[in-house]
Amino acid sequence: MENLKRISLDARELEHPIPLERAIHALRELKEGNYFYMIHRKNPIPLIDLAKEQNFNVLSREDNEGVWHILIAKDTTIDLDELCDV
Repeated sequence: MENLKRISLDARELEHPIPLERAIHALRELKEGNYFYMIHRKNPIPLIDLAKEQNFNVLSREDNEGVWHILIAKDTTIDLDELCDV
């Protein structure tokens, strides 16, 4: 897994609907061997539902400070838990 490329988006300061728009764009461009990592002030349910509908591998976790870490990959064999910073 050391060859994985992380595509990051810190959406904590962005206003709706910019985080969702940027995330959808990133998922469209996501290649095998890459994963999307978004940090957000809330759990982006619409994004998570959309990714799951398209059979993406999805992990959503809240840290001790109330910040959400969302990881999404096309490859369902990638262990997103290992890549999560929480």
